[in-house]
Amino acid sequence: MRFRPDTWRPWLEPLGAGHVLETGTACTTGRRGDRGISRDDVTALRSGVGDDPDGLRDLFVAVMIWGSGTTNGRGPRHTSAALSDARLEDVLRTTRASVRSGDLKSAYARFALNGVGRSFFTKWFAAVDDRGPDADRALILDVRVFRSLNALGWSSREAAGVGPWPTRYAVYVSTMHGWARELGVTAEWLEWLLFDRNGRVHGDER
Repeated sequence: MRFRPDTWRPWLEPLGAGHVLETGTACTTGRRGDRGISRDDVTALRSGVGDDPDGLRDLFVAVMIWGSGTTNGRGPRHTSAALSDARLEDVLRTTRASVRSGDLKSAYARFALNGVGRSFFTKWFAAVDDRGPDADRALILDVRVFRSLNALGWSSREAAGVGPWPTRYAVYVSTMHGWARELGVTAEWLEWLLFDRNGRVHGDER
């Protein structure tokens, strides 16, 4: 994902997070100064975090950058709002613990930071989930993925049998892993496919 450090710098440097803009690699094509950050870059950053609150904050910022790219102009402002939220340290610590223990319902219910909605905090869940491949690891549920699920006729409310989103998210994750096992692919790849299709799930749709 390409991002523009100059766009983010005024929002991050006053909060002591400007150094995160060095994550990833410099782009050799396109606009000068752009950098690229991948899911692998975020995973590599996670491996060195440990329990350090500053490290968790840096990881969160990297996730927000990766999730925003160059298309979400609100990303820097929303990230700044989250970094200025007094709940930040507690929310990042407790939701990571819930995800790593497999309690995705609790993680969803506990995540509350200014400027961060489901599309981004589920990216945080996916980023901090370091469980092995046999676990139903956290997945991203953003607008594009949700649009594809709806186009396929799958309803999180019907699948969960309840209305509250924490349960619906957990059922989405378990369902996706079930589908992935049946198809012989990873749930992360299936999530990416739904994201890429963005609701266009039939061959004749353009």
